[in-house]
Amino acid sequence: MSKKFLTDVIQNSTEMTGAAAGRLAADLIAAIKNEIIENGRFSLPDFGSFTVRETPKRSALNPRTGEKVAVKAGATVRFKASPSLKVAAFAGAKKAKRKAAKSAKAG
Repeated sequence: MSKKFLTDVIQNSTEMTGAAAGRLAADLIAAIKNEIIENGRFSLPDFGSFTVRETPKRSALNPRTGEKVAVKAGATVRFKASPSLKVAAFAGAKKAKRKAAKSAKAG
């Protein structure tokens, strides 16, 4: 999903101009970022939740040289899909698989 996609959805579902829809999309993204920064969590019912998780200090291998490299501790944002999103995604995947099989059979 991109900012342009959000802008297009907002513009098509309301009578906003493209510039106003773009500002609204940017404000929504900024509000979500701020919520994650302040609370370490953001959730949307029937979609899922974003949570901040700390990553420990570790060592990794440089794939080019094979030497060990120290990786600093940090944080990452994880997403956990809601049960209803999982069901919808599974149904969509099954539908796409059937469609691909049908087109392969016809071709």
